[in-house]
Amino acid sequence: MKGFIQSTIRFLFVPAVLMVGGILPSFAADLQRLSNGRLINDPVNDGDSFLVETNGRSFHVRLYFIDCPEISTASNADAQRVREQTRYFGLSDAAATIHFGNEAKIFVERILSKPFTIYTAFASGLGRSSRGRIYAFITAGDGSDLASLLVKNGLARTHGVRRKTPDGVLRDEMIERLRDFEISAMLKRIGIWSKSNPDRIAELRARQRSEEHELKEIQRQAETKGPQGLLDVNTASEKELQSIKGIGPVLAKRIIAARPYKTLDDLLKVKGIGPEKLEKIRPYFKILGT
Repeated sequence: MKGFIQSTIRFLFVPAVLMVGGILPSFAADLQRLSNGRLINDPVNDGDSFLVETNGRSFHVRLYFIDCPEISTASNADAQRVREQTRYFGLSDAAATIHFGNEAKIFVERILSKPFTIYTAFASGLGRSSRGRIYAFITAGDGSDLASLLVKNGLARTHGVRRKTPDGVLRDEMIERLRDFEISAMLKRIGIWSKSNPDRIAELRARQRSEEHELKEIQRQAETKGPQGLLDVNTASEKELQSIKGIGPVLAKRIIAARPYKTLDDLLKVKGIGPEKLEKIRPYFKILGT
């Protein structure tokens, strides 16, 4: 009985938070089944992320396992994602990617025109969105998995957050099934694959991997080297302190609040800095005049 009451409270409370724009992490690994779902028309909707309503409560859901093309380049993040998707699908330009993003959106509107079922553990799917989202599986009225339908019709790729499905298919097995659907759509030349250039797809994907590797290497080097030059622990700004790996906003504020320091060993009086932490950050600091 206690477990049932806790489950009921969780079901009622989490949707209420989401309706006002908040988002909470998953309370449990188990999926909850929400019936009588209805798609809410909204400009934010696309093929893999959209607003739904069930029993008077609204959610912004993000589908597990797949990624549909974007429908715009409204932000730098969207533009970068469109470029990456364009290369993955072997397309000639970003306009084609956005076109098929809108095709995916229309496809979802058609499939979800009748009541459907939502399965979610309320895991946060914020991503690049400023609005709260939760990851979910969607089962259409005829029992079909929406993510699988999108991949089968060449309107999505196998990509993103994954977990065990509502019908018990393990994560790795579901990945393989979706990859097979993706290959089938490629061979049939349907959906986005109808405009894919097979002669350039390997080149374009290699270019994307190269750029991603270069970016990761730049980030790694920046983290290894830390800030340029030694920082005076008594005068460094909060932003400069946070440029050192291991110092976040809270610790930076504590370091500033405990000034002045006569020696670097005085940093040990700062909550959150023990002997091990001090030895890691010591190489980046100096005290003026020493």
